[in-house]
Amino acid sequence: MRYDNGGALLVAVLKELGIDTVFGIVSVHNLPLVEAVDRELRFVPVRHEASAVNAADAYGRARGGLGCALTSTGTGAGNAAGSLVEALASGTSVLHVTGQVESAHLGSGRGFIHETKDQLGMLTAVSKHAVTVGSTEDAGRLLREAARAALTAPGGPVSVEWPIDLQYAAQTDAVRSPQAPAGPVLDAAALAAA
Repeated sequence: MRYDNGGALLVAVLKELGIDTVFGIVSVHNLPLVEAVDRELRFVPVRHEASAVNAADAYGRARGGLGCALTSTGTGAGNAAGSLVEALASGTSVLHVTGQVESAHLGSGRGFIHETKDQLGMLTAVSKHAVTVGSTEDAGRLLREAARAALTAPGGPVSVEWPIDLQYAAQTDAVRSPQAPAGPVLDAAALAAA
């Protein structure tokens, strides 16, 4: 299936996953994503990236599923790190989608606006799973794989960094994998026995 941009694809995948609300920060490095989410789902703007992840964590826990946070790149992704660690320690399923500099500048170390040295390494350290969207054909598959990882026991946060030029580009979603599994089911008898 073809989508006009990354935001349209993100919304389609979030709907598949049963996500109706996204918490986040509006930025020059995630605008196509935020605009589509705001148009099609419920976007709740917050004032700090940690708040976005904390709200997604709480929302996911309250609903018994996957929460979603949308942040900017660089310091924005760094601001989310403490809250991602909390979700990781708690085993909470959170899909963290963050912007990234243009793919041509990724890893160049040239000081591109909001560029952070090894952002993926930082996200890997504070997430159960972290990936970079590398092409307009990758995003749908990577988002679904990340969601599946977040929801597979033990649960935890996952991070998908998405270069801004690839967010604006038309997307092809060739891989139609099954929906992510439902969150873990608690055995009430085993819980009572414990």
